[in-house]
This record gives sequence, C-alpha cells and structure tokens, in this order.
Amino acid sequence: MTVPRDFHEPPRSRPDVVIGREDLFTSARDQLGRGGSVLLHGPAGIGKSTVLRALAAEDAGAARTVLRCSATESESHLPFLALADLFGLVLDDVSGALPAAQRTALESALTGRGESTLQRDGLALRLAVLSALRALAARGPVLVVADDLQWLDSASAELLGFAARRLGDTPVQMLCAVRTEGQEYDRHLRASPPDTLAVRLGPLSRTQVSALLDHRGYTSLSRSTIRDIHRTSGGNPLFALELGRALAESPTRPRPGEPLPVPTSLRALVLSRLEMLSDEARRTLLVASAGARPTLALLHAAGREHAEAETAQAAALGLLATEGEGPAVRFAHPLISAALYAEAPAQERRAVHAALSTAASDPIERARHLALATTGTDPEVAARLAEAAALARDRGAPSVAASLGLLAARHTPADSAPGPDERRLQAAEDAITAGEADLARDIARDVLTRATVPAERVRAWMVVIEAAGQALGDVDAVFPQALADAGDDPRLLALVHYQLAWRGLVVEGDFAEARQEAAHAAELAARGQDRRTELMALSFQASTETLMGHPDAPATVKRALKEPQDPYVACHHNGAGSARFRWLIMSDQLPEARATITALLREVRRRGMVESEVHFLRFLADTELRSGHCGRALDLARESLRLARDAGIGEGASAMLASLAEASAGDVDRALALAREAADHAEVDGDQMYLSRALAALGYAQSVAGDPAAAVRSLRRVRELEQGLGINDPARGRWHGDLAEALVRVGEPGEAQDVIDTARVHALRLGRESVLAVLDRAEALVRAARGEHEAALVRLTSVQDRLGRLGYGLEEARAAFALARLRAQAAAFPRTGGTPLPGPSYDEAARLFRRCRALPWLRQVDAAAAAGPAAVEPASVAPPVALDALEGLASMERQVASLVMEGATNREIAARLFISVKTVEATLTRVYRKLGIRSRVDIVRLAAGRRTT
Repeated sequence: MTVPRDFHEPPRSRPDVVIGREDLFTSARDQLGRGGSVLLHGPAGIGKSTVLRALAAEDAGAARTVLRCSATESESHLPFLALADLFGLVLDDVSGALPAAQRTALESALTGRGESTLQRDGLALRLAVLSALRALAARGPVLVVADDLQWLDSASAELLGFAARRLGDTPVQMLCAVRTEGQEYDRHLRASPPDTLAVRLGPLSRTQVSALLDHRGYTSLSRSTIRDIHRTSGGNPLFALELGRALAESPTRPRPGEPLPVPTSLRALVLSRLEMLSDEARRTLLVASAGARPTLALLHAAGREHAEAETAQAAALGLLATEGEGPAVRFAHPLISAALYAEAPAQERRAVHAALSTAASDPIERARHLALATTGTDPEVAARLAEAAALARDRGAPSVAASLGLLAARHTPADSAPGPDERRLQAAEDAITAGEADLARDIARDVLTRATVPAERVRAWMVVIEAAGQALGDVDAVFPQALADAGDDPRLLALVHYQLAWRGLVVEGDFAEARQEAAHAAELAARGQDRRTELMALSFQASTETLMGHPDAPATVKRALKEPQDPYVACHHNGAGSARFRWLIMSDQLPEARATITALLREVRRRGMVESEVHFLRFLADTELRSGHCGRALDLARESLRLARDAGIGEGASAMLASLAEASAGDVDRALALAREAADHAEVDGDQMYLSRALAALGYAQSVAGDPAAAVRSLRRVRELEQGLGINDPARGRWHGDLAEALVRVGEPGEAQDVIDTARVHALRLGRESVLAVLDRAEALVRAARGEHEAALVRLTSVQDRLGRLGYGLEEARAAFALARLRAQAAAFPRTGGTPLPGPSYDEAARLFRRCRALPWLRQVDAAAAAGPAAVEPASVAPPVALDALEGLASMERQVASLVMEGATNREIAARLFISVKTVEATLTRVYRKLGIRSRVDIVRLAAGRRTT
C-alpha cells in the first residue's frame, strides 16, 4: 500500500510518544545501549517512524555524530540522494582523512559534479563511505538514523550496505526502519551490521488503540466505536487515528450493523487497485464486504455466478488473502473491505443486502441484511430483528443482540407494541451484559429525552446507574428522579431500592444501610411479583451480611438459593451463585468454592456476560491463590485485568487481585504499581469498599517487597476503613495477619497483639479456621519478639500443619518460612538454660514455595539461606542476661539496645530492623536518658556487667 503524506495531524498530537510498544521499545533501546544496531520493520502505518524518532531522541545523546536520512518514494530514482543527506553536512570534516581517489569520488557523488556512478567509481565510492564512517567514529560514537529504507535510492543503499558489513568493532550504530509486509526485511538485515536486531512492529490491541486515540484527543468516542475502529484498522495505529479523526469530525455516526465510514485519506490506499478490477469482480467483492463471514458458496447464493474467477483476480492484486485455508473469502486487510463498502452508492449497498437477506443461512444474518436493505419503518422487519436479537442473546452474543435491537427499534412504527423505545431499552440492557456501558448509557439517555411511561423511564434510569459501574457517586442526581418516576409501584420501587443498596455500600461505605436497602428491595419485589429483582436483592443482602459477619448470613444465602430461580440471576456476578461462592470461600471450603466459581464462569462465557466474566476470573484467581496455586492464579488475574481494561469495567477490582497475584508469583514492583492503581480507581470512584481491598493488597505487596514500615501504614488505614464500614469478618480481606507481622518487624509487638486479639474474637465467633491459623502464626512471632522462643516454635509447627490440612498452600509455606527463620535466629542468638532448639533449615519452606510457584517468596528463602544465621535479625527483644537491665524500655528501644549489646553499628541496626539510621539515633537518645547513661559504650559495659554478675 502507498500511504499518502497528506494526513491531517490530530489535535494534541505528540507523535513521538510511543504507545503500546513498551516491550519492543525497551528491547531496541537495550540493544542500542549495548552498542548494537536496530532494524525496525512492519507494514505501512504501523508506527515504525514514531518508534524510530523516539529511539533516536534517547540514543542521540550518547553519540558524538548523528547522521540522518529519510527517503521518499517520489525521490527514490535520484542516485546518491540519501548519501547526500547523511554526509552532506560532515563532508568537510572527513574529506581530509580520505585518500585522494576516495575523496574525489565521494565529493563527485554528493555534489553531482563529475557524474559519478557506481559502475565507474564503484570501489572508490564504497571505500570512501567506509572510510568516512571510520573517520567520524575515530572522534566518537556515530549513530546513523535512516527511515523508510524501502525508498532509499539503489546507489545509496548499496554503499551503506557495503560499509555496514565491514565496520567490525568501529563504534558506528545504525537505527533504521523499513516497510515490509512479510519476511522482506531479510535483504535489509543482510545489508546491516552483523549485530543488528530486527524488531517487527505488529498491530496494537484494542486497549492500546483506545489509549492512542485518547492521547491524540479523541476522547468522545465510545468503547463500542473504538472496538469497531480496532477491527476496521486491524490494529494499525495510523489507520486507527484516521478513522478516529473522521468519526470525531462527523456529525452523524454509522447506522447499527454498518461498517465504519472510511475517510478519503484511507480510501486512497485501496481504490487504485480496485480500479484494476472488472466491474463484475468489484460487485462480487462488495457482496463479500457486506457479509459477516463470506464464502464462495454465499457469493454464489447471492447471485455471483463467477465468484471463483473474480475472487482469484482480486487475490492476484493483493486485495484478498491467499494463504488462508477453508472456504472463507478473507480480505487482505479489514480496511479494504470497509473502503470498498464506503465507496459504494447507497442504492447498490441496499441491493447487496437484499441479495444476502435470502442467501445467508444464519437467521441472525438474514435479519440483519433485511434491515439494511429496508428503508423506513416496517413492523414485519422489526419483528424479525427482535427475534434475531433474542436468538443472539440465547447464543451468548449480547453485543450482537444490542446491535440487532437497535435496528429493530429503527424499523418499529411509533404506535407498535412493543414500541421503539422499549426495544431500545432491551438493546441497552444487552449492551450492559456485553460490557458496552457507554453505548448502553447513550441509548438510555436518548430514551429519557422523550419517554413518558413510568416503567420505561425507571428502566432507563436503571441502565444509567448500571453503566456508572463503581462510580455511583457520579449519578447521585439520578436516584431522586428514579424514585419520583417509580411512584408507588412496588416493582419499580424495588429496582430503585436495589440500586440504593449499592449506593449505600459503595458511596456511603455503610454496610448496615446497604443491607437494610437490599432487604427492603427484596420485600418490594416480592410484593410486585418480580422474582428476578427479589433474587438479586436477596443475593446482595446475603453477600453484605457475609462480609459483615452478620449472624443472618447463612439463612439469607439459603433464601437467595431457594426455587424458583432465575437463570440470569443464578450466574450473575451479583447473583445467588456468587453469594454462595463468597460464603464458601470465607468458610474455608476451597474445593467447593472452586467448583462453584468454575461452573459460573463457564455459564457466563456461554451467555457472553462480559462483566460477570471479569469478576468470576478474579474470583477463581483468588481461590487458586489461597489454595497455593500461585502460578495459575497469576495467569487468571492477568486475564481478568486484560478483559477489564478492554471492556472498561471492573478495572480497580481486577488490578487489586492482580497485585496480590503478582506479589505472590510474579513481579513485586508490578504488584506495588497495580495496588496503587486499584486504590486510585477506588478513590476516584468514591468506592470505600474496594479502597480497603486495594490498600490491603498494597500492604501485602509492601511486606513481600521488604518494607514493613510502609506495610504498617497501608494496613493501619485498612483497619480504620473497615471499622468505619462495619466489616467484622476477618476472612473478608485477610489482612490482619500481615499487619500483625509487619508490626512485629518494626518493633511494635504490643500493637500487633491487639490486632490479633481483636480479629480472633470475630474469627472464633464465625468459625474462620484459616484466619485463626494465620493469627496464630503472627502471634508466634510476637512471642518470639518477647523472648518466648520455645513456645513460638511449637505454635508455628502447629500452624503449618493446620494450614496444610485446610488447603492453604501459600500460607502453609509462609508458616514454614517463619519457622525456619526463627530457628536461624535461635542459632544466631543462642540462649543459656533453655531447651536446645533444632538447627535452622530452609529446605521445607523452599519446597513449599516452589510447589506454589511463589517466586518472590522463594527468592526471599534463597536469600535468607545464602546469608546464613549471622545475617538474621534477632527475634528476641534482648539477650536474657540483659533483660533486667533493659526493663522499662519500649519495644523498639529494647530491640535497638539489645543489638548495641551485640556490637552492631547504627547502620547494621537500621538494616536489621528495617528502619532509618536517624530513627536508630533518636531511639538511642531515649535509651540513654531512660537508663541514665551517656553513650552506646555504656550500654556495652552494662551488658558486660550483667554477664559477670
């Protein structure tokens, strides 16, 4: 394809900002940093020039000389033009270093005087370019930046290739970009330095296309439109930007079911080759462009008798793909199909759709083509489209159902029953199911501009609220209007109060209010005989009571699961099945929880319920993480996050779980970033419930990263938030053990014991066995910090066994690690008069973490084992011989003083206790004052005196 150079520059453009190429960019940058060369390659518009400019901007600072050229197709016939671009400004600097014959040949080629040619001066010119590069490199590193190598004049290309192959260790790097469609880059790679890294730029994902459009200022495009842009552009950034610009500037959007309008700038890419087709072949391709899954059989059925010959002609011109197998007729690029359709007159398009409305075998496709072939309202066409939408819904394609529903509304007469707005609302609800919240919101807002029937208005308000997701604070003004429209109708009031229950939880952070609203909604729905809303409200009430540790939770779960059930509610992420899952996982029934959530995930995938799929992937990841299948959990969490970002729903919750999984099995730095991202989402949405979850994930990641002080800060905030929310069940966030252990590490065992005691009361009341075991693990560390080593060892041994029996593999491994560290501490700081303790061994902890694929934890074990006993921080507050001398000091003061007694420097104390040197100095000042001494020498003397007493 020939890409014209007259594209409009989008607003707010910064073309050298690399989006969606982070890994490729890093790889290329590292290669340049090592002194190597890079060849970027890929199809037209894929972003090679953008990446090249960004890399050149970063690497140019390391080079003393930067030589640049950028060829164009119109100038590719001019010999030595690229050579003149590269060496024109430095010729005077290097000419003196060249032999006379080489200098004469190079000057002649660059200036055009003397009519130098490769045939006549070939060897001299080749050696001159090589010598010039070496002369420049003798003064410092040289970077050659060449864009659009495919348009380089043949003479310059030959000379550069000759030099590149012979540079050897000369500090000359090449950063080049070339347009390729397949493996054509090989010949350019052979003409590059031997150490050249070939980097292929492929299409962007939908999320990356969305980020690119947003960066360039096209923020008003809906996610469904971005999905269509991604599909039509094939992920090509240049094509996506041009489509986005055309749509942003267009006063009207395409009709449902129609391809995107293709701007003239992009049509030019394919129209030149279309002109080489016969008229009949072009009509055949138009039929193929209008079909969803065109085949030769479909083209024949639509009246294209010579489809084989005509598609072969198109394939020869590169318009159709030739490497595919099977009967499908596939365009070489989606843009070709879109441009062909956009170019056709409206009457010709309708004729094609009319032919396909009888030729297509699938009833959904037949209905879609019938709609696009029909103008004006037609009740029969509308009815067929509504039936097709219902069929798509049953097949698990709610996005298709939404598109067909909008077509049905378009062809529905105003006085029909059901009316056009009722069909639009059904389409909006299908869009919600498909995860297309922005489309659903737009439809509902449109209906509200004219609807007068209370049921339709309340239904539209519900769509607006659902489309807001967790950001319910953004639609606060909707609730009074919805209540006013509902009047005294219990069915309509039930819908509103169900959403008010969510508002109470998310916006107000009040579990008691949320539970009360949910119970009221269930009562209203039962009175109005709306079983679906009743079940949703009961499920919400059950989940809320479970998280609160409310005694009625088991009974409410049973009520939510009572027959008759609604299939939609049964598998919804806020439905009865989800409520049962929460109860199972918080009750330590991990196998049953896994089976439940796996079945739910399978069903929502069958139904195309995208938002539920996002959440159920996260739930399954959480289950696997608790079970110690950390690698599997990481894969699921990443999948959930990718889907959440693609659909724009549940991003904060998925980032939170992904953080936990990354900290357990992946990249700890990424875990920290994801936890902060999740907290930011919750802060922006005003979601207090998920803010506490995000901060708990952050605290866990900080603990794994070796920053207990930061973990304490994060987890203390979690404790404050959950106390305010009224969450009493410690199995909800499972952060209490992490906070207690972090408090021990920063020298606050008293506060750690308070956290343990408070959580234990609720865990005992609710029978949360795994939580009790984790709390006992933390308490063992508290005891060790107080010098009760034997009791701590016994407790940890018991905890490890209990967690193993409960199936909590990761927590079992953490208990084994704590046990090994405690034994290592005992070896490093032996005590007199006590029972001999087993020798330190990290083998069991390493084995358990390896089984879990908990790589960050395994690295900690390896580091601890390699460091040996001497590097282990003491678990006791002070050596027994000096305990009475340090009586009356605070916990941190005792730990610092005890380490001084062992001869540790202030820096060593800071490292062992994970505090700053300044904190050590301030603590010692308090110790001196309390003990009536003046320096650390007095502490050592004090210890020595006690030993001799």
